[in-house]
Parts: sequence; structure tokens; C-alpha cells
Amino acid sequence: MAPRIFLKLILALLGVLGITLLAVDFLAARGTRAGYIEDTRQGLAEKCRMLALHSPDELVRSCHLLAQAAGARLTVVAPDGRVLADSEADPLRMENHRLRPELVQAWSGATGSSVRHSATLNRDLLYVAVAANGNAIRLARPLDRINANVLSIRRRVVASTAFAFLPFLALAALFSRYFSRRLGAIIEYTGKLAAGNFHARLQTEGRDELGILSDRLNETGEKLEKVILELQREQSEMEKLERVRKDFVINVSHELRTPLASIQGYTDTLLDGALHDPDHNVRFLTIIKQNAERLGRLTADLLTLSRIELKTQKFQFAGYYVNSLLRQNVESMQPLADKKRVSIVIEPAPPDTEVFCDSEAVHQILSNLMDNALKYTPEGGKIYVGAVLIDDPRNERVEIHVRDTGIGIPEQELPRLFERFYRVDKARSRELGGTGLGLAIVKHLARAQGGEVRVESVLNQGSTFFFTLPVHDLGLLETGAVQSELTTP
Repeated sequence: MAPRIFLKLILALLGVLGITLLAVDFLAARGTRAGYIEDTRQGLAEKCRMLALHSPDELVRSCHLLAQAAGARLTVVAPDGRVLADSEADPLRMENHRLRPELVQAWSGATGSSVRHSATLNRDLLYVAVAANGNAIRLARPLDRINANVLSIRRRVVASTAFAFLPFLALAALFSRYFSRRLGAIIEYTGKLAAGNFHARLQTEGRDELGILSDRLNETGEKLEKVILELQREQSEMEKLERVRKDFVINVSHELRTPLASIQGYTDTLLDGALHDPDHNVRFLTIIKQNAERLGRLTADLLTLSRIELKTQKFQFAGYYVNSLLRQNVESMQPLADKKRVSIVIEPAPPDTEVFCDSEAVHQILSNLMDNALKYTPEGGKIYVGAVLIDDPRNERVEIHVRDTGIGIPEQELPRLFERFYRVDKARSRELGGTGLGLAIVKHLARAQGGEVRVESVLNQGSTFFFTLPVHDLGLLETGAVQSELTTP
């Protein structure tokens, strides 16, 4: 691309140079010729005035000698236009000269002159005439010598001008090469942008117009790159959300189908006659009741997740003593723990430790975590509920934990533990009445309050779930204060 631009610039410069030389030639030739003609006219006029000092008879008689002395053609013309004598032609065969412009001017009292083609000599001549003793004396000189001199001067002027242009042409070639290279680089870069290569950058040189253009193109490339990356990120998020949606629909359909099938099956059995069977009717009704309760829990959990993700969940943030929140939740879960003969131990935070949160949301988080701990902790086991103040000046927060001495979770299962409907042991989870949404709700509710969740577990030794709460007001909205990433698993 750069060689083509260079060639075009050089051709353009040569065109300008050619036009300049033509203009110089035209102006020089015109001015030089006019100067020569004027000098010759003045010289001939002076010689005409000198010849006027001779008598008319002497002029006619000595015409050839006087013409040689003057170095020009001499013609003597009578007032009526008859040629009386001519140094280069027979006057008797010459036509009447009464209307010749130079003679008309001479007879009017001025020095007449004209340039025209002589039919007698078949040459261009300069004529100069003056009136003398009633007649007119006219001298004529061919323009051949003037034209030759003008041509010689024209050649010297054109050659000198062309030679003077050589340094300019060399300098112009250097500039043309420089700018053609830069223009070629710019054009090549725009081609890369058009091809979708937004990572490329154009090397800028100087702060002239091309340098500014290069900077603007680089800025355009950077902005396009950011836009494309953002679009790719959004597309990736949309694809991820679409996968989540499909998985969610499949999981919900599966979760609903199992209890509904059980309810429908046992209901049909009762209607077919088992209703009056005292050995089975109560057991069938109990199973129907359990599956209906499972559907109710699943529906409630789905509604909770939906409200959080659609930012319609109502939050009422305020300051609370963290130890008070722990005691209230432990007291609410104590009957279930006593029934299973599992002890709950509180590991309190430092006195007067406060958190800024929604107490109902925290209660739901702790209830879900403690309910899971009770399900997977055998009789005689222990559950520890506590809090620790994390003293970070940039992000002061409290970390609450629920630790059990249950069966633990395999390490490879931990990264997906907070996904919706994800279960480590699906059969056992359904047997224990889990919906598969409890930990997803925990994660979303914690993040909605400005916190995070994590888990640690050792197989056959127990698991510990952690979530954090801020100590101070983070400025979260009390209605639908949910971070954008809550829609991800």
C-alpha cells in the first residue's frame, strides 16, 4: 500500500513541476519576446528619423545602400500609397501601401509600427515608419533572429528552473516516502479493524495531523475492543443464564413430578378401595401428607429464591447484637435437636458485637444451616453455632459459622454445594425431606446483605458452613438489595 501512495505522490509532484515549468516558459517567452520587439522598434524608429534627413530623391536613388547601412529593409512610400522605392522588391510590382497600419500612423504624425506577415517576402516582419518631406520612410526587420534569441533564452530559463527544482524534488521524494509509509500504516490498521482485529495498535509518530489521526484510531480500536469484550461477556452470561434456566426448569419439573406422582398414585389406590382398608389407609394418607408438605416446602423455597432474584424481597436492615441472634435461632431449633438427641453449643462472639442486617433473613440462613446439620449429624453428635469478629479496617465484618460432627462432604462436591437442586446424596436428601434449595437460599440471602458464604468439610468428621455480615451500614437498599451475580448458581 505504501509504494502505491508514494508513486501517486511523486506523480502529483511531477505534475506540479511540469505545470510550473510550462508557466515559467510561457511567461519568460512572452516577456522576453515583447522586450526584444520593443528594443528593435525603438532602434528602427531612430534609424528612420536619421534617414529622414536625406532628400526624397536621394532616398529613392540610394535605397539599397541606405538599407544596407541601416541593416533593415527600406521602403519609401508616397502620400497616395505608391511605393517609390524598396530595397528588396520591385516597387512597380508592389501593391498600394496607403492602408498599411504603420504608414497610417506615420502620416498622422506619430511613429508607426506593426508586426505582421509579409506576403512579398513570406516572413514575419517588424515594420516601423515615420513621415519625412511628404513621403513616408519605413524600415522592416525579420523576426527570425528575435525568435531564435527568445528560444535560446527560453531553453536556458527552463533548464535553470528544472535544475533549481532538483533539490526540491529530492526533498519532496523524502517527504512523500515518509508520509506514504505513515498513510500506508494507517490504511493497513483500518483494514485490521475492519477484519475484527481490535487488539492491534497503531504506532504514533509526532503530533501532526497524521499523528492525531493515529491516536484517534487507536482510541477507536480500544473502545471497539472494550465493546466487543463486553458483548462477549454479556453473551457468555446470557448463555450461562440460559443453561441455568434450562437446568432450573428440568430440576423443578423433576422435583415436582416425584411427590405429585406419589400423591396421585396413593390417592388412586385409596379411591380404588384401599380407603376402607384399616391396615393401609392411614399409612397411605400419611405418605400423601408427607409429599404434600414436601411440595409446600419446595414451593416456599422457590418463591423465596424468585423474590430475591427479582429484587422484590423486602429487607429491613438494622443493627443487632450477634450473640442475641445466635441464641434466638438455637432456641427455635432446640426441640428438634432434643428429639434427635443432638446437643447444640453456642460459641459466642465478643460481648456487644453488632451486625447490620435483616434479622428475619439471618434467622432463615441459620435455620437452613442448622436444619441441614441436624439431618446429617447422627444421634449423640454436636452442632456448634458461633461468630467471630473479623477486624479489617477496610471491611469490618462478623463471620458466623455452623459446625457439625456429621458425615462430612467429599472435597470434590464442595464447589457446587450452593447450586440450586444440587445434592451430594440425592436419594438420602429426598428421604430426609430436603428440597435442594436451602443452601442456594443461604448464599443469596447472605449476599443480599453484603456478605459471602463458604464451606469446609472433612469426610466422616463433619462440615462447617460460614457466612459473613457487615458490622456497619453498607448503604444497601432495603427493597431488593441483591447483587447482580445472584442469578448465577
